Amino acid sequence: MHPFRAAVEARDEVAIEALLADDVVFTSPVAFKPYPGKAITAAILRAVIRVFEDFRYVREIADANGRDHAFVFEATVDGKQLTGCDFLHFDADGKIDDFMVMVRPLSAAQALAARMGEQFERITAEATAQLQRETAEA
Repeated sequence: MHPFRAAVEARDEVAIEALLADDVVFTSPVAFKPYPGKAITAAILRAVIRVFEDFRYVREIADANGRDHAFVFEATVDGKQLTGCDFLHFDADGKIDDFMVMVRPLSAAQALAARMGEQFERITAEATAQLQRETAEA
């Protein structure tokens, strides 16, 4: 099993964040513009863990060189069943530098957008606090 999948299935937020490159770009299924950076991506993924119910990966696809992976998942959001896919690219150090998510059907995507919208203030606060800690440590 891929370490990313293992970390997500274990709901291990520390392990998930450790797999993210500092310059990772997260592309949401429900937001227009991508989110650049490890702090915001980690905060978004923590929110997703809070929002998704009955989350499970059902398929894992990888290219021959191991740098591109697709993880198909199923989950529930506010009673809506959804199917989605995490498309990940790994840099030369094995860190995720591109993270794009797609979900279907539209009704489930809308439910996800609403629930993630409720999380946005907390996501922003967590990302800002992490960036401040990193700046203080530098």
